[in-house]
Amino acid sequence: MLDLTPAILLGLASLAMASAPSAAAADGKPTVVLVHGAFADGSSWDGVADRLAKDGYRVVAVANPLRSVKGDAAYVGALLSSIAGPVVLVGHSYGGAVISAAAVARPNVRALVYVAAFEPAPGETSLGLSGKFPGSTLGGALAPPVPLSDGAADLYIDQAKFPRQFAADVPAARAAAMARSQRPIAQAALLEAQVGAAWQTIPSWSIWGDADLNIPPTAMAFMADRAKAKRTLVVKGASHVVMVSHPAEVAEMIEAAAQ
Repeated sequence: MLDLTPAILLGLASLAMASAPSAAAADGKPTVVLVHGAFADGSSWDGVADRLAKDGYRVVAVANPLRSVKGDAAYVGALLSSIAGPVVLVGHSYGGAVISAAAVARPNVRALVYVAAFEPAPGETSLGLSGKFPGSTLGGALAPPVPLSDGAADLYIDQAKFPRQFAADVPAARAAAMARSQRPIAQAALLEAQVGAAWQTIPSWSIWGDADLNIPPTAMAFMADRAKAKRTLVVKGASHVVMVSHPAEVAEMIEAAAQ
C-alpha cells in the first residue's frame, strides 16, 4: 500500500505548485490571481474562474486573511513571487487595497483589475474612501463587532441584512448561503492607511455595478479615473458582488487585461 505520510503529501503539493506556473507560462497566457474582499471568500470567484479556466488560463483564488492591508498584501505577495511568468492580479472590494500594495515592486504583475474595489492612494483608508461620496449603507448593515482576545474586533454583516446590502441581484438561496459563510474582516484593516499604490505604475482595468451599496459607484468612478484605467465598465443593476451576478462580464474584463 502506498504510504502517503503528511511529509510526502506536503512534498507532492509543493511539487504541483512549483510545476504548474511553468506549464502555464509556456502557453503565453498569464496566471490570473483572484483576491476576494471582506465578507466573502474564494468561492465568490467560482463563476469567473470557471470561465477563465475554460479559456485556458491558470487561475488561483487566494484565501485573503482579511487581517490587515500590510499583512494581507505580504501574504498575496509571497504567492506572486512563487509564480513563474506574468500575472494578472484581480481584487474585489477591500481586496483592491490589498492588490494595490501587493503588486508594488512585483515585476511579474502585468495588469491590475479592480472589481467593485477600492483603489487607495498612499495614506488613504478603505473606510475613508467609502465615505468620500454618499451612497454606502454598509455601516447600518453591520452586526455588533465581535471582540477578540487581543483587543481587536471583527466585523460581519448582519445575516438578515446581507442579501440586500451585499448581494441584492444574486438568487435568494445563494445570497443566504453567502451570508452564512461570510468571512469577517478585522475592523482595523478598514482604518489602515495605504502604503503602496501599484496602480500608479501598472495598467489597471475597473468594473463595478451601479447598484452597489457597499462602495458608492461615484467613489469607484473617481478611483478609476484617478488611476487612468485602460477600460471601465459599469454594470447596470449590479450589486457589490458583480463577479457573482455577472461573471461573464467580469471574466471578459480580466481577459481584456490579460492581452
